[in-house]
Amino acid sequence: MKKILCIGEALIDMICVDKGKSLSEGNNFLKKAGGAPTNVAAAVAALGGQVELAAKVGIDPFGKHLIDVMQSFGVSTKWMLQDEHYFTTFAFVSLMENGERDFYFNRGADGQLSRQEVEGIDLDEFSIIHFGSATGFLPGPLQAAYAGLMQKALQQNIFISFDPNYRHLLIKNDTQNFVDQSLNFVESCHFFKVSDEEAMLLTGKPTLEDAVHSLFQKTNAVFTITLGKDGTMLCLNNKTVIVPSIAVSPVDTTGAGDAFVGAVLYQLREKSLTEIRSMDEEAWKAIVANANKAGARTCEYMGAMEAFKHLSNDIFK
Repeated sequence: MKKILCIGEALIDMICVDKGKSLSEGNNFLKKAGGAPTNVAAAVAALGGQVELAAKVGIDPFGKHLIDVMQSFGVSTKWMLQDEHYFTTFAFVSLMENGERDFYFNRGADGQLSRQEVEGIDLDEFSIIHFGSATGFLPGPLQAAYAGLMQKALQQNIFISFDPNYRHLLIKNDTQNFVDQSLNFVESCHFFKVSDEEAMLLTGKPTLEDAVHSLFQKTNAVFTITLGKDGTMLCLNNKTVIVPSIAVSPVDTTGAGDAFVGAVLYQLREKSLTEIRSMDEEAWKAIVANANKAGARTCEYMGAMEAFKHLSNDIFK
């Protein structure tokens, strides 16, 4: 069985549970394992796929927690490296009374995963590599590790998946750099997932229709645009089709997009790049419909990792 490799940040989300309080006012925080590619890896494993996570954490209790959580899902942590000089990365977030998020990012070990370290990964073991960018395009060694691994994957004809995971509070001071690096992946990958907001950000277009047209000109990849409860727009061969989702009573949308990506990759894992390229619209619609189910079911639970405990490939039946 071919494996999936996810690369990017593994971090601790510290969520303020004091309703309406800013980070400076809050006293009570909930610790959650997080990071977009970390979530994708957990979702793939929960569905029954073989997956490894390439990430860096600190030699501290929080790095150990992340490794333990991944192992509990069945994710291989061979490439979850520990850095003796940097602490595990933290993201602190609170939802204030005005609806705005108070956010503070304490970056540590995640950005230190280097190109030299990932060069030791034997890509012959993998059918798919997924890049979840969020922090991967910030300054630091991880940025070069992304670029080097993508070039290696292209040379070996490995299926490349990409999710820009734009976070305004994280990227706001260097948006153009984020856009430029994301477009480099959009132009090179075989599949990517964006939100409607991300589609317009990456293309600089004022409407989703214009953004889709622009993306078709920039890439040969199959791509999807998630539309929340309205489903997902599937884009391939210069055509678009809306694939509906299922109705749920949402509790927390955290991790829904990552579950969607994990479900897409899980369904593609046994196919060669040639086989995937030959798939028609109906085959892709079936894959996206299943992925919509995974994303929707994730919204029924509080927290991504808690939701993934309830994921299985039974949802595809």
